[in-house]
Amino acid sequence: MLVRRNLSALAVSASLLLGKRSSPSFNQTLLSFPQISPVYLVSHSIKTGSPRSLVGSLRFDHTMAAESSKGSVHDFTVKDAKGNDVDLSIYKGKVLLIVNVASQCGLTNSNYTELSKLYEKYKDQGFEILAFPCNQFGGQEPGNNEEILEFACTRFKAEYPIFDKVDVNGENAAPIYKFLKASKGGALGGLLGDDIKWNFAKFLVDKDGHVVDRYAPTTSPISIEKDIKKLLG
Repeated sequence: MLVRRNLSALAVSASLLLGKRSSPSFNQTLLSFPQISPVYLVSHSIKTGSPRSLVGSLRFDHTMAAESSKGSVHDFTVKDAKGNDVDLSIYKGKVLLIVNVASQCGLTNSNYTELSKLYEKYKDQGFEILAFPCNQFGGQEPGNNEEILEFACTRFKAEYPIFDKVDVNGENAAPIYKFLKASKGGALGGLLGDDIKWNFAKFLVDKDGHVVDRYAPTTSPISIEKDIKKLLG
């Protein structure tokens, strides 16, 4: 009840900041989004000039997320580093860690080193790492697929699959990443943005292809080991 009262008060505050009155119908609509951030509510209203535009945006995002999160990782086909199609259903029954990688990031050495250790330890127990190079963060993955493979496999002995370079954010984001982000959003259930924040964001996927957890780029792969072991059983 306290949360609902606070949301209603915030709706009024946002409207007053705009020199407008808040309608009962607008307040009631906001209550259907209990994870709204107060700061986001007010700042969005000021930016757009209309608190109702926030509601429209939330309705759209909520619907799109619901649609995008249907199914599982196994429903997707991606390209490998040589341009061949890979049906991810081949990973049914395996625990997956999906990571957007980069070769020139400050997180590169630690992440690639620990990913290789995890893979070596659990690959025979049904664990796979799926690496997707991405150049959207500081231009830190500028090479072509061949150069990326040589870097990862020679310097870090990566034995897990490294796929075609993709976008993980924006209109051209790979469908698999749209699904991952919709399945496990960012802060406050994704209302503040589901986008990948930097290189080496990680998604943990169970044997049925469902995303069970999402980890920040700064989360070390080794610290995820206990969650991996739990899913492996």
